[in-house]
Parts: sequence; structure tokens; C-alpha cells
Amino acid sequence: MVRANEYPVLEFDTDNDSVVNPYKWNLEKFKTDKLIITFFPDVMDSLKKDGLIELERHISGENPVEVYRFTDAPEILITLGYVGCPACAGNLEFLAACGLTKVMFCGGGGVLDKNIKVGELLVVEGAIRDEGFSYRYIEPSRYIYTDKAVTKKVTDYLDEHNIAYLTGITWTTDAMFRETKALIEQRKAEGAKIVEMEQAGCIAVSQFRKFDYAAIIYGGDDVSQDEWDTRSWDKRRGIRYNLVMLCRDLVKKL
Repeated sequence: MVRANEYPVLEFDTDNDSVVNPYKWNLEKFKTDKLIITFFPDVMDSLKKDGLIELERHISGENPVEVYRFTDAPEILITLGYVGCPACAGNLEFLAACGLTKVMFCGGGGVLDKNIKVGELLVVEGAIRDEGFSYRYIEPSRYIYTDKAVTKKVTDYLDEHNIAYLTGITWTTDAMFRETKALIEQRKAEGAKIVEMEQAGCIAVSQFRKFDYAAIIYGGDDVSQDEWDTRSWDKRRGIRYNLVMLCRDLVKKL
């Protein structure tokens, strides 16, 4: 049943079925249930060059997806995420339909507080839903939250290994070029520490399809000041590589 609303994005259908539904397709299942989604193509290239990952499956289409497995840990798969909820979370739903139920996400995001250093890790506890994708999966709300038990497995591991981190929510937006000063201040006041483009959608899919999902985002560029500061966030190769390898350990714990 569709709950009508003046604004289409707020109309919610309680029917869990859909016309295009990958869970109805006869998809080939992966031999494992563990996946890392990363937004670091440089790390993927390095892992391939060093023979640490090899292709598990090529999923063809207009926007093909390649899933790799670690050569010394074939029970762990890794794929490069696409930007934005429809692409990233949409692919996540397809992959989950192939049997993946333990998912770690790692990426970078713009900090809303200049005191968050480049490379500082944020364990995602939820997101402000300033996008459209998640509203087709979970009823309208301002916030969406990760599963506390799953997130605790991540923070427990980090504590056990003395790895510093922050916890908190992100601001998920579709419009990276419309992060205005007023919106940044408002989202910061609402509790968001980092702005990004995927978390609300990925969390929504994990809730709807009932699989374990956790995310770590590192502090990247700074959008909290009058002038944007890239802080060379995408050149931090050591931070990015180490985060992927950390998620390799974490996905085993989910």
C-alpha cells in the first residue's frame, strides 16, 4: 500500500516486493558471505599489482562490477564502490542477493569540523537522510541508524587493538556541489561529523534485506571553512591501504 504524500520522495510503499527484484533471480551465489566495499581505486590497483587479490566475478552491464577475492583469504571479497546511493547501495543489494551477508564499507568523506584530522577514522553509527534512495526502502525519517550490535563488534575490535577512532553520524547527500555554508552548519548542529554520498542508502538496504553492515569513513577534505580545503585527502595512500586491510580483519568479526 502506498502512503500518499504531497512530495513523491516521502511516499512510501509498504509492499516488500518489487517488479525488478534481484532476490527473485537465479543468481549464482558466492562461496562466501563476506564483502568489503572500498572507494580507493589506488589501493585496489596496488593489491592487484602485488597479487594480493584476483578476480572472482565480472558482472557485466552498462556499468560493470568486478568483485575480487584475497588470494591468502579467499573467504573475503572486495569490490570498488560506485559514487552515490543508487549506484553503490543498488549494487550492494544485487551482491547481497548473491549471498553476501557480512559487509564492511570503507571510504573517505568531507569533515564538518576542522578539528577532525585527515585520516581520523569515523565508525558510522547512522546518517542524516538527505537523499532519495533510502526512502524507497525504509519509511521516511530524518535519521537512519546502523545495527548497534554490529557496530559494537567493530568498536570492540578497535579498542582491543588500540586503534583510535571517532563514532557518530554522517550527512548523506546526493548533491555534492550544493553543500552550502548554511546546510553544513545545520547538519553539524544535528550531529553529523562527515558528509558523504552513500551511507543512508547502504544502511537502508542492509535493514531491508536483513544483513550485517558496518562502515568506517576517514576524515578527508574540509568543508567546514569559508574556503574548501582538499587537504590532499585522496593522496593519503598509506591511510587508505591500511584502512582496507583493517576492514579485511573487521569483516571476519561481523
